[in-house]
Amino acid sequence: MIVSNNRRECQCGIDEAGRGPVIGPMVMAMVCGDPAELKKAGVRDSKELTPARREMLFDRMDRLNLHKSLVVISPGEINDMMERITLNEIERHFALQLLRDAECDVYVDSFDVNPERLSKSLSLESGKKVFCAHRADSNYPSVSAASIVAKVIRDREIRALSEKYGEIGSGYPSDPRTIKFLQTSIENRVDLSKIVRVKWKTYQNLISSSKNCRLNL
Repeated sequence: MIVSNNRRECQCGIDEAGRGPVIGPMVMAMVCGDPAELKKAGVRDSKELTPARREMLFDRMDRLNLHKSLVVISPGEINDMMERITLNEIERHFALQLLRDAECDVYVDSFDVNPERLSKSLSLESGKKVFCAHRADSNYPSVSAASIVAKVIRDREIRALSEKYGEIGSGYPSDPRTIKFLQTSIENRVDLSKIVRVKWKTYQNLISSSKNCRLNL
């Protein structure tokens, strides 16, 4: 339950971290609170902040009277769900889970190219007032806060995977460390199904390249 404590305004925001990586989970978070209080705390789009600054703001938000909820969607879950539905539909599914706890109007960083369509869909199915927009993480303090929570949790998940599997980089296809890790693991026939999104073209292309190399030996 969200306790108002005589707040002037209550606003909820939803954002994700880790939509595009080939390694690691996607994290979706919702933060509800007074947007003026959040802005005063210094929240901004997580992409504009250093990891240390994100951690500091995460801890600062812990000391505020906020409602926070999140879901960590593992690569295994994403692999299974993408057998039936698209990534956008996966995000929509978990956004609706988060919306169950919202007691204020909700702003969402749109994962649909058509924010109006997504606003209508999420509002209709959740029974909440939902407003979706591109760059909502830059324009609404509650979405900025959610982006920080999601990013901090995902970064912690990636660090835990690195401790278990070795240097995996950021998990993004643009990271040479990630590509090197994948290539080495594929060559050594390491089972990566629990940490890798096997439907991603990056992974599929590396699998194909490895098979071609073996055939040419």
